[in-house]
Amino acid sequence: MAVFSYRGRMITAEDILYIRELISTHPTESRRTLSKKLCEAWQWRQSNGALRDMVCRGLLLMLERAGQITLPPVSYVRHNPLANRARPAPVLIDRAPLEGQLEQIQPIEFQQVRRTAEEDVFNSLLEQHHYLGYEQPVGEHLKYLMWARGTLGVRPIACAAWSSAPRHLGSRDRYIGWSAEARRRNIRFIAYNTRFLILPWVRVPHLASHILSKMTRALSRDWERWYGHPVYFAETFIDPGRFRGTCYRAANWQLLGVTTGRGKDDQTNKPNRPIKEILGLPLTLHFRELLSQ
Repeated sequence: MAVFSYRGRMITAEDILYIRELISTHPTESRRTLSKKLCEAWQWRQSNGALRDMVCRGLLLMLERAGQITLPPVSYVRHNPLANRARPAPVLIDRAPLEGQLEQIQPIEFQQVRRTAEEDVFNSLLEQHHYLGYEQPVGEHLKYLMWARGTLGVRPIACAAWSSAPRHLGSRDRYIGWSAEARRRNIRFIAYNTRFLILPWVRVPHLASHILSKMTRALSRDWERWYGHPVYFAETFIDPGRFRGTCYRAANWQLLGVTTGRGKDDQTNKPNRPIKEILGLPLTLHFRELLSQ
């Protein structure tokens, strides 16, 4: 019988007894070593075969806070370069109005800028011009910087960020129709569009939906090139208090439902943030079959 649930894994009373025995058997080992031993014992691994060490450490910390286990003292406080990361600095680019028809700025180049010299430009543009600012992604993610290369000149015109999908979204999960076990196994095959920005001085009709259509056609191939597996479904959130999501709907995204407004770490079961619409786009005809395997 499950006592706790953490990141999709059910933790039973027998599991807790095993962890206590593991700690007792290795009284001088660090928390990191204990976490790795537990991952190896449970065969708790990522899709690429690496141990789920950080997830396991989070589990151990949760159990200690719940009074179920006693971990050894922290032996080393690791410097976290992300904790005090400076916000992206502004970049100097041409901000003159760019107005015209779609054919005048084509061809549009879709540049994947993660780990390239242009990544700082991407980060800065989101920080300066997206209402949510820039946020450093974790896990699998891609960053696209779009360039106009038509008769109106060569200039950046848009940014889009993609990352791993949230684990639990009720309306999405009902739309796909997968089981809880299939979701835990296959969530990596969904990509989440965390940011989409048309630069504010760009005024080109139908540009946003055009970019979304072309980008999602290439998304699975690009994801596989980076991470060794495709993606079969794309999703995003729309704040209806700010946007109507017209460009997504024009690019054939579908309204799946709305969020609960509680967030992933909610402990009160009461809304504590804006309720958002959830939009989704199948990237392959047989997405339900592939995600439910």
